[in-house]
Amino acid sequence: MKFIHYLEKIGGVDIFGIISLAIFGLFFLAVLTWVFKTNKKQFNEVSRIPLDN
Repeated sequence: MKFIHYLEKIGGVDIFGIISLAIFGLFFLAVLTWVFKTNKKQFNEVSRIPLDN
């Protein structure tokens, strides 16, 4: 790939991959924590919204 040659010339480009992976991991853990801590009754109420019309 020709694109890799351009990235090799940029100093410190490897830190962007690490930062983006860390942001994704933190976001995924936050959403997963929210899902398991949320009351199941609230999910049931929200899932019935399209049927209540």
